[in-house]
Amino acid sequence: MTTTDISELPTHADDSQYSLTKILAIWAIVAIPMPLMAFVLAPTLAPKLNMNPLILIWLLMIAGMIWQFIVSVWLLYRELDKFTWAAICKRIWLQKPRDPKTGKASYKLFWWLIPAFAFYALIEMTPVSDTIGRVILIPLPFLSDLPDLDLSDLAAPEFVGAWWLMGVALVSCLFNYFLGEELLFRGVLLPKMRGVFGKWDWVANSALFALYHMHRPVQMLGFIIGGLAWSLPSRHFRSIWFAIILHGFEGIFVLVGVFAVVSGLAF
Repeated sequence: MTTTDISELPTHADDSQYSLTKILAIWAIVAIPMPLMAFVLAPTLAPKLNMNPLILIWLLMIAGMIWQFIVSVWLLYRELDKFTWAAICKRIWLQKPRDPKTGKASYKLFWWLIPAFAFYALIEMTPVSDTIGRVILIPLPFLSDLPDLDLSDLAAPEFVGAWWLMGVALVSCLFNYFLGEELLFRGVLLPKMRGVFGKWDWVANSALFALYHMHRPVQMLGFIIGGLAWSLPSRHFRSIWFAIILHGFEGIFVLVGVFAVVSGLAF
């Protein structure tokens, strides 16, 4: 008796897939504002508000991620017959991972986080991602002139005692790793991309997520490869928790780094 991969089964009437036009429209709605805020709005407002440019960009990026949350909720509200927590969890795969052969849900499948994290670390925590990302400078060398949105530049004595930055960091992490980017890309989009991209929907999802980072253009290409560590297990086991946990690991460094700065331990 043979088993069937549940991800290969035909979609049901209540699981209609997005068209390519809809996928790209959703991507554009959340992606286009980011570079406009980072490279146009922030430089314009910073002198008028007498604010640190990087802090302003960070706040604007958080606003962009909150916008993603709003778009996600609106899409889910329109799609779901019953806008209940149970229906939302099922739709965005906020559930225990499921064996793709049997359909049985089990927490034991989370052990796949280990190889997924190993791949992520190999790409994102070594020069590999940066090297891949800088390939974009070959055809588009002018991108190197854009400001590098690196929060490590906030490691300055002037922010010692600025404990409000911990609040900013917490909100940033919440929307970056759960309610914003992950909810939209892995929760709303990924379950609806198979109709267009077939078994390569997880690759297309990672590419869309990477290209959304137009506000960090020199890192985009690297994100395509690194993002596969999040999209593949999320798709394979139909659980957004893989992406939330793996992507959220970055938040530890953000929170620790900001704490070290505002407490003065970094100096």
